[in-house]
Amino acid sequence: RAARLHTPLNTRAVPQSYTMPPKGKKPAPAPAAVRPQAAPKTAGNPLFEKKAKIFGIGQSLPPRKPLNRYVKWPKYVRLQRARRVLQKRLKVPPAINQFGKTLDKNLATNLFKILMKYRPEDDAQKKERLTAQAEAEAEGKEVETKKPVVVKFGINHITYLVEQGKAQLVCIAHDVDPIELVIWLPALCRQMNVPYCIVKGKARLGAVVHKKTATALALTAIKNEDKMEFSKLVEAIKGSYNDRYEATNRKWGGGIMGVKSQAKTKAKQRIINKELLAREKI
Repeated sequence: RAARLHTPLNTRAVPQSYTMPPKGKKPAPAPAAVRPQAAPKTAGNPLFEKKAKIFGIGQSLPPRKPLNRYVKWPKYVRLQRARRVLQKRLKVPPAINQFGKTLDKNLATNLFKILMKYRPEDDAQKKERLTAQAEAEAEGKEVETKKPVVVKFGINHITYLVEQGKAQLVCIAHDVDPIELVIWLPALCRQMNVPYCIVKGKARLGAVVHKKTATALALTAIKNEDKMEFSKLVEAIKGSYNDRYEATNRKWGGGIMGVKSQAKTKAKQRIINKELLAREKI
């Protein structure tokens, strides 16, 4: 009884199998039956040895991180990005929203092929033509001055051609700034029953007429060899723009919020739906 009283409490209740090993000694390894078997090593290619990188001092260089977020972009880049975001967030009226629906890639490729055939002459070609004409007149020869069939450009000139009903097709750039310069042109084209389309972008239209940019281009005449192709193109464009004017003129754009705002809205909606379900059960 005395021996029982003098035994420590912590060792009296703990069985021998659960006692911790003495300090400084490792526990015995598990028996072979319990030990997990290692996967068999596959013979790799000795030429390409797998070697883990160590990113310590004097070791491998750390992987390069994209620093786009930390770059201070020029002001014009920041402005155009902010404008783009703002156009997504704000509600856009139909008259402006229609400029976001541009001609599809295949039709645009065919359209620009035709436009490039009817490019107006540049300064060098004009100088050459006038020089040849002056030389012919000096020699006393008759010079034939035939009006060339070319693409027309300039917003005032195109407006006149549409009002007179002379334009056969009008191409409007989607990124004109300020947009008020061309916002009324689709309505005028529809009223005068002139086929029109909205294409990307003003720089591409400008390249056709040897300019930096062009707000709109118009075709007034077509050569006989291109009439079949041009008529098919006009039919497709009419179906996409002139015939669908009423539908596009009712559709508002914008109102697209950011990722965080959308997540918050969805979370609120889930809570509302849960409450509605709980009320239905009651």
